[in-house]
Amino acid sequence: MAKNKLISPFVKWVGGKRQLIDQISPVLPKDIAKLKYFEPFIGGGAVFFHLQNKHSTINDFNADLVNAYNVVKNNLDDLVASLKKHQNTSEYFYKLRELDRADDFVDLSPVEKASRLIYLNKTCFNGLYRVNNSGEFNSPFGNYKNPNIVNEPVLKAVSKFLADKDITILNGDYAEAVKEADDKSFVYFDPPYHPLSESSNFTGYVQGGWQEADQTRLKEVCDDLTSRNVKFLLSNSSTPFIKDLYKDYKISIIQANRAINSVGDKRGSVDEVLIKNYEWS
Repeated sequence: MAKNKLISPFVKWVGGKRQLIDQISPVLPKDIAKLKYFEPFIGGGAVFFHLQNKHSTINDFNADLVNAYNVVKNNLDDLVASLKKHQNTSEYFYKLRELDRADDFVDLSPVEKASRLIYLNKTCFNGLYRVNNSGEFNSPFGNYKNPNIVNEPVLKAVSKFLADKDITILNGDYAEAVKEADDKSFVYFDPPYHPLSESSNFTGYVQGGWQEADQTRLKEVCDDLTSRNVKFLLSNSSTPFIKDLYKDYKISIIQANRAINSVGDKRGSVDEVLIKNYEWS
């Protein structure tokens, strides 16, 4: 069945896989379309939207992001109307950004929260979703002339896909999100990456960040899936720690162009790894 190209990420997320689809696709199971798909760190959902599996479970620890997925699925008309009211000015941007510092932020409706997240994502610098240790959004204004705040065709296509297919949307721990996976399932992990260096540790899209202990726990979840004959594929940075941690699995090196860096000459191609527990296609 032909895939709808409009079904694609409606937010830009750190470490998004849209540019790596051509490198990820060849190593997916050949029968991927027949398997139930799990993505416990959904982020922007590039792989999920590319595959468009009929039966899927997606999850993220970021409650605001998961709320946005649910609103796109269930309240599209109200969301689009809200998005059309936003202004592309610095003063308006910072006024909206500051809302999560106020006690009454919890009183915003799901539509208002989703609209705010999408607006900030489209207008902030580099589309970089980042929160501080208090969980407050802190990316600066991007000064873009014509940001595509209301991408109505994509939002409509995504909404229809999420509503028409058997898609479960969760907000919780990734290990819980894959508990129902069985030998007819496929799990794609795209967790916060292990830092390439001390200074490159970007984990700001999950309050509190990730440490080596978190990476080790994820590997233990992968071991459990393997013991249950569940196929998984995992993306991460190509560091000695990660390659040693997964030394008993199949590891492939791929090239990724990472553009999110404030220093232009530090943007460019970096090695990443694809790790899996099944035979190469």
